[in-house]
Amino acid sequence: MTKKVTYKIKSIAVVFSMAMLFFACKDNYKRVGNEAKKNVFPQGVAENFKLTYTEAKGKVTIKDSIAETRVVAVLISPISEDFENMSFRHRTFPKGLLVNFYDEKNKKSVIKADYGIIYSDTNVIDLQGNVIIKSHDGKKLETSQLYWDRTNEWIFTQEKFKFTNPEDGTVMDGIGMDFNKDLSQTKAHKTTGLMLIKEKTND
Repeated sequence: MTKKVTYKIKSIAVVFSMAMLFFACKDNYKRVGNEAKKNVFPQGVAENFKLTYTEAKGKVTIKDSIAETRVVAVLISPISEDFENMSFRHRTFPKGLLVNFYDEKNKKSVIKADYGIIYSDTNVIDLQGNVIIKSHDGKKLETSQLYWDRTNEWIFTQEKFKFTNPEDGTVMDGIGMDFNKDLSQTKAHKTTGLMLIKEKTND
């Protein structure tokens, strides 16, 4: 009779110890990096997205009921994700985007990129991956990332770039560049270059 009671007490003690050990093992691991990221989802997703930017041709007064406008730019993308409900409002283009610019004479320049973000509060567009700008007169800029400041109509990059100008036959490589949207005004930071000179032939 004494042996049975001893075995029962030992069994209860083992079960109790295991239970205490189980509940004492808390997950105190502090998660960092990708594990610490919170999942953020857009409040809306638009397919075949198209956004047209316009501006008034002349000064607009209070008396004007309808102001004459012109198209400044047209942004096209397969998918647009809307994060305008976040504290730092933005819109993303995960499958790339195409932006057509139009000057006062309606001449078109084009920007292409694999990925893009529009920051609503700062009015800046961040373009990433195989970024190419082609101006209406044939100038071409290639880089991995650039920013377009829509407020000041200025574009800049801190990355490596290649700038081709068919007007004077030059190809410029460098790191860091500032320019306006039609590439008529440029300021390169660190550059190397190549100029092609055509030889005159006597017929």
